[in-house]
Order: sequence, then C-alpha cells, then structure tokens
Amino acid sequence: MGPVAAGVQDRLGAILAICRKMNSERDLASLLDVVAREATSLLDCDRASIFLLDRERNELWSKVALGSSEILRFDARRGVVGSTVMSGRTANVCNVYDDSRFYHAIDGQTGYRTRNVLAVAMRNQRGEIIGAFEALNKNSGDFTPRDEESLEALASHAAISIETAQLIGELRRSQNELVEQNAHLFREVENRYAAHGIIASGPRLEQVARLIERIRDSLVNVLVTGESGTGKEMVAKAIHYASSRARKRFVALNCAALPDTLLESELFGIEKGVATGVTSRIGHFETADGGTLFLDEIGDLSLTAQAKILRVLQERTLERVGGRTPIPVDVRLLAATNKDLDAEIARGHFREDLYYRIKVIHIHMPPLREVPEEIPLLARHFLKEYCRETGCPPMELSQAVIRRLSAASWPGNVRQLRNEVMRLAACASGPVIGEQDLWEGLPSPSAPPPAAAAPAAPRSPATGQSLKSAIGELEMRMIQQALAETRNNQQQAARLLGLSRQGLINKMKRYRIAG
Repeated sequence: MGPVAAGVQDRLGAILAICRKMNSERDLASLLDVVAREATSLLDCDRASIFLLDRERNELWSKVALGSSEILRFDARRGVVGSTVMSGRTANVCNVYDDSRFYHAIDGQTGYRTRNVLAVAMRNQRGEIIGAFEALNKNSGDFTPRDEESLEALASHAAISIETAQLIGELRRSQNELVEQNAHLFREVENRYAAHGIIASGPRLEQVARLIERIRDSLVNVLVTGESGTGKEMVAKAIHYASSRARKRFVALNCAALPDTLLESELFGIEKGVATGVTSRIGHFETADGGTLFLDEIGDLSLTAQAKILRVLQERTLERVGGRTPIPVDVRLLAATNKDLDAEIARGHFREDLYYRIKVIHIHMPPLREVPEEIPLLARHFLKEYCRETGCPPMELSQAVIRRLSAASWPGNVRQLRNEVMRLAACASGPVIGEQDLWEGLPSPSAPPPAAAAPAAPRSPATGQSLKSAIGELEMRMIQQALAETRNNQQQAARLLGLSRQGLINKMKRYRIAG
C-alpha cells in the first residue's frame, strides 16, 4: 500500500472513530463540543465550529468556544458560513480579508483573528440544510481538497447526530413538562376532592368530612346513599384522593346508563372474536387496577351482574366476556345508590351478600332541603368556581338572592343549585347578582310557594301504604310537574330534577309517564 492510500485509509479510520463518538453522545451541547474538538484534530487546524440554523429567527448560532456556554448569534445571510448555508455549496477561502463574504464583526466580537476558512453545509436525512460546519486557520498552509472531503463526510454524520440529539432533548423537555403538569394537575385534583375540600358549614356534612378523614388509610369498600344530585360522586372522589390509592386511577361507571347487554363487557372487558367485528378490550375493573372503581346507581344492576361483581370482590380475579383465563385485579370498590337497598333485598331485586360486601362503611348524603344552612356557602363556592374557570371578574350574590336560594326546595339538590348559580353568573348584567336574575320558579322567602311553583310536600301516606310506594308517588308527581313546567322538554326536566336524560326516561318508563 502506497503512502497516499495509507493516508486515505488512516483518515477514513479517524472519521469512523469520530462518528462512533458522535453516535454515543445524546446531549446536544456535549455533542457539539465532541464534534468540534475531533474535527480540529482531524483537519490540523486551530478551531472548528458548528453553526446551527434557527429558521424562525433566520439566524445562525454557535458556541463561542469549546465548553463555553456563551452563544454567538448573527444573521444567517452574513459571512462565509451564511453564504454556505444559503447556497449549500462548500466554501474554501485562503485569505478571508480578500473575500467580500467575510463578516469582520464576528472577529471583532470574539477577539479572534481569522486567516483562512473552510465551511460545508450540513443536511439532515430529508436533504434540508440545518447549519454549517466550519474550520478555521489551517496550522500549515491552506485547507486542501482532501480536507474538504473529510469535513463534508463529518458534516453528513454530524447532521444526523445533531438532529437526533435535538429530538431527544425535545422529548426530554416534553416529558419533564408532562411530569410537572401531571404533578400540578394532581395537586389541583387532590385539593378539590380531598375531604377537607368538601364544602360544609353544618354538622351533618362536617360529620361526612370527618368520616372520610378517619377512613383515609383504610381500603374497605364504602356505600354512599342519597337522592340524585346530593354529591355522592364527589364523596367517592374525596375518599379516593384522600387514600393511599390517590396516585392510581379513579374510574366511574353509571350502572343505570347502560343496558344489561353492554354492562358486563364494560365492567369485565371482552375478548376478540366473541362476536363479528368485536376486538379485545379491557373493562372498568382492569382499568381501575391498583386504584378505585366507583359504581354509581349500583341498585339498578341486574342480579346476574351483581353475582359476577360479588365473585370479583371475593376472589379478586375476573374473566372477560368470552375469556377463560382468570385475571387478577386489585380494586377498591365505592358504590352509590339513590334506592333503598334494604327494600330492594326484601323484594328480591338485590343480593344480600353483595349488600354487606359493599356496605362496610355507609355514608348518607342528606338532600339539600334538609340542610338549608349549607346553601349560602355552596352558592358562593359555585360562583367563585365559575369566575375562576371562565376568567371573568369576581362576582357576588346579593343577600336577597341568598335568601331566595335558601328558601327553595331544590328537588335536584346540589347539582341543581350549582346549575342555577352557573346560569345566574352567565346571565348577570353586573358584578352583583340580584333578584331580577333569578329563575322565576324559585319560591319567595316572604310567602309560601303556590302549589304549582315547586314540588309539593309528600302527603300523609294512606293506611297500609309502604314507604317505598309513598316515595314512588312523590317521585312520579315531581316528574310530572317538571315536565309540565318545561313543556315536556325532557332535557330541561332532567336538569331541573338533577337527573341525566336517560335516568329521567328510565323513571318515566317505570311510572308509565307519557312523554
């Protein structure tokens, strides 16, 4: 092998060694230092730099010196490097002071004396120019065509390594932002649903908050009862976020909103091929693994679904629909209902063994009409929440409005009160909400409401009438009245009663009320 061939082979070996070093470096700042240092040695020059193109600002930027944090920035159209980036052509200038492209201000800014320069464009895998590789002041003579080939080879490999390092840096920043946002969101959720965040001024709701605090370190199942709209799901979230499972999933399912044919697959998941076009998917139990599963309106479950839930709670395993492999799950169950489960058990509609399994702790949420002392605090809280979420200036409720709100019966309970406060805030003409903004169906505190203006108090039950039938009669009258007030608009009637539209439809079917 002749000396020329040996020299070429040595230089190729040096370039490959540099490429291996570049490929092992993922931090952009460190990579730029490595490439510049190795290029300086390979080309036997005084200095080498990489200039990266900032397309948004149309600027080139580079470190002033190896290991330095100082960044040099200038217009991407200036200098020999700028010319290379704009044209894509290699520039080999023997005497920069004889070249009109030379940008004297850079030497003046850095204090460096440039004699000759070699600059090549760097392109990514899509062929786009992302910057330039520059070598300054050959130690002996001028840069040769072989130096051009070597720097071009280095530039092509450096461009890929730099783009990879930039991508990894962006991913790391995005990951850090996501971690920070997740922590921030969790703190907000934790503060919102922690037991101390429950809005309460009276003894009954304060007792609920204290009970949640007492069971925060326990993993027992909890049954929350109360009328629709009393805040049963809020209690369930407070229990979850106060517990050791707070960093895991809180999964909620309304059992009354799904037909029996879908409920089982929603709870336990389904295997691929059970029916034509069905793909495999996990159910709510698996989704909540390690966390909490909240089953709202559990009293509406079929006996078949109740039996399967009981089995999961007993064995802590489940089988998907169409599956035969037991899947272990670790789930804390929180359940809620507006039904009298003792009566449902007596009628044979609810399993007694499941009842005692889910009712280790029982929390009853009183209807709003039984705790009117909570209404002012709740109303002001909902108004403050509205202002915060919409970004509007602070608002307040006049004392007359507070009195009127406190006098209302609120058949939809807290949910209905919240919706009314949100409506008032959205429609208010000024920072103070007055009586003129109120819904006309609210009773006046100075006079009893007319018979048609608000749900009537339950009549004394006839001799031999059960509690359940009396409650059913009251429910039927309230639904009929809400439909009459809203001119049979089911969506508005459901909102007035604190129900979902499907929940209202189910009750209308039960009581055979025409829509």
